[in-house]
Amino acid sequence: QVQLVESGGGSVQAGGSLRLSCAASGLSSSSYAMGWFRQAPGKEREFVAAISVSGNVRYAADSMKERFTISRDNARNTVYLQMNSLKPEDTAVYFCNAAPTRSTVQAGTSGYWGPGTQVTVSS
Repeated sequence: QVQLVESGGGSVQAGGSLRLSCAASGLSSSSYAMGWFRQAPGKEREFVAAISVSGNVRYAADSMKERFTISRDNARNTVYLQMNSLKPEDTAVYFCNAAPTRSTVQAGTSGYWGPGTQVTVSS
């Protein structure tokens, strides 16, 4: 059974940092591209970042790429999202996704999903 479990969310003041983790079980993360999405209350789910199977190719949404960095550790079956200079508008539930390719992850329409972790940024 495939499971993705996010952790690392919490409450932080604007300007602060958080590092989210997504641990995968039941699949080899070294065979899947991974990514992060977020969904704020009353809004649609939004792509944040994706990383290729090897970790050599990374892509982040334009509005976040200067502040957020995605990385992965295939030995630990884990993907990370380092978030710096957080803003109140970053408040959302952050979800992890695993899919066959980076472009598939970015599409956000297939693969496996975690239950999400809440990030709250106060001003």
